[in-house]
Amino acid sequence: MSSAVTLTTLLPSDAEAAARLIHRSLVDWYQSRLGQGARFGDSHEPFLQFPQVYEALDPGEGLAVRDEQTNSLLGVCFTHERETHVAIGIVATSPEAAGRGVARKMMEAVLGKARQLGKPARLVSSLLNLDSFSLYTRLGFVPGTIFQDMLVKVPESGMAAPPPVGAERVREARPDEASRLADFELRLQGVRREKDYAFFLRNETGSWKVLVLEDEVGGLKGFITLGLSFGMMGPGVAADDASAAALLWKGLDAMRGSSPVFLVPCAASRLVTTLYGWGARNVELHVAQSTAPGPTAQGISFPTFLPESA
Repeated sequence: MSSAVTLTTLLPSDAEAAARLIHRSLVDWYQSRLGQGARFGDSHEPFLQFPQVYEALDPGEGLAVRDEQTNSLLGVCFTHERETHVAIGIVATSPEAAGRGVARKMMEAVLGKARQLGKPARLVSSLLNLDSFSLYTRLGFVPGTIFQDMLVKVPESGMAAPPPVGAERVREARPDEASRLADFELRLQGVRREKDYAFFLRNETGSWKVLVLEDEVGGLKGFITLGLSFGMMGPGVAADDASAAALLWKGLDAMRGSSPVFLVPCAASRLVTTLYGWGARNVELHVAQSTAPGPTAQGISFPTFLPESA
């Protein structure tokens, strides 16, 4: 008979155990369902970035579920209060904890916090994982935008495809532009998270770069964050397909010799067609979900998972 479980705060000293749990959870699920466990590598060390980045952004907001008898870590969940919502990052449970309600216990705690704050909860989840999708919709999340996870192998010499119109106006963001970026996202997408963009722009670990696109008179047309240490682009937002293409091309060209992953809305058909022309291939599908969907978003959003953006 399984022992009881306890919900606690994830501590900085849990980073190693959390990274091992996240890695093992992903490898087990993708291997057992899809035969794709190898895509996450053999080492948990790259996954140390999850507890470290989340703790740096929001100290003490991570959740953990532990076995009451052994005190072993059975689940982790990262949450973040933002100006407009409570965001939920990666949720991972130990394969051995299946059927013990670990994920539900963490999610119910986050939803309780969101209700107390009077804010919706938001997340982006895999459409391949029907277990998590079912849990979230049972808890009141409503699916919204569907995203294609796309990957481009960038040669060491840079992008082979010619730069699209507007790429010449993409520049690196200045350290004082966090509020400007947050206001732009609020106007188009209805969410605001200035703290995240200030964190990226400080770039204390050298892991981040933020690119900005302006029009001919200096008006903001979009921006995108590059996660240089883990090979993913986002978060960010662009006013239209053309602006999104310019930002993505510059971001990919800046990550030469790697294979960055990024998410774009499936409905952005012109952008998706352009990306296929650059050699992009699909990796997975994700969906944005919220407990209180707002007005229809405008423009092109680039969600990511470290830190979450929904």
